[in-house]
Amino acid sequence: MPELPEVETVRRGVEPHVVGRRITEVVVREPRMRWPVPVDFAVYACGQRIEGVTRRGKYLVFALEGGDRIIVHLGMTGRVLVLDAGHPLKKHDHVDLVLDDGRLLRYHDPRRFGAVLSWPKAEIGHVLIDSLGPEPFSEAFSGDYLYQRSRGKKVAVKSFVMDGQVVVGAGNIYAAESLFRAGIRPKRAAGRVTRAEYARLAAEIRSVLSEAILQGGTTLRDFAGADGASGYFQQDLYVYGREGLACRKCGTIIKGLRLGNRASCWCPGCQR
Repeated sequence: MPELPEVETVRRGVEPHVVGRRITEVVVREPRMRWPVPVDFAVYACGQRIEGVTRRGKYLVFALEGGDRIIVHLGMTGRVLVLDAGHPLKKHDHVDLVLDDGRLLRYHDPRRFGAVLSWPKAEIGHVLIDSLGPEPFSEAFSGDYLYQRSRGKKVAVKSFVMDGQVVVGAGNIYAAESLFRAGIRPKRAAGRVTRAEYARLAAEIRSVLSEAILQGGTTLRDFAGADGASGYFQQDLYVYGREGLACRKCGTIIKGLRLGNRASCWCPGCQR
């Protein structure tokens, strides 16, 4: 599933091509997504000018000139592509936003676990966004914040930081890598991690996500950026997917375990 760095990569790839452009036509070929495309979406979006593209967690938010918005979620296999208006159709090309410069924004999703939704200006919040935790690059996110939120919690620290209501963006890969860099075993109870350790962990979450964004995200199965090019942060992974291999830092064999039905890896030599 595309995580925060992948979605931010898409946002940065799409933004310069769509901001200031007016939507002249909307084509919905398949409305049946995880959250269905609204029946009036074409009427809602057509004629609107795109004023900006932001990201909240793993959601892309397209700001329209009148204060309305469009929310796009990539689900597991979704892609947002900037193409010439006459670009040949492929299977699973579900939604097109045709722009006034002869190009279009196309949503492609083989498994249809994503979404293309309207967010009218009259709605201050949105049910998919309101419960999200702070962005990892915001002032609201810090080691002290994690320490306070974790007190008394017996859940594994990896599961704790992967909770989108605690902080957005620390998905399975990035949580594993951040915990490795911070020297914390993923199975430790969140409430047993010290304030100093959370300070390191918060800093490493920011660092790992920043590096992944700069490198275009992590290629896993179907992810590709706005131009169809894959990311390559996977080249810098220290523990994720390396069970049974020697740690690149200390030489200890990387061990695997499952937390919350998710595969995880850690180094017994580097993580305590």
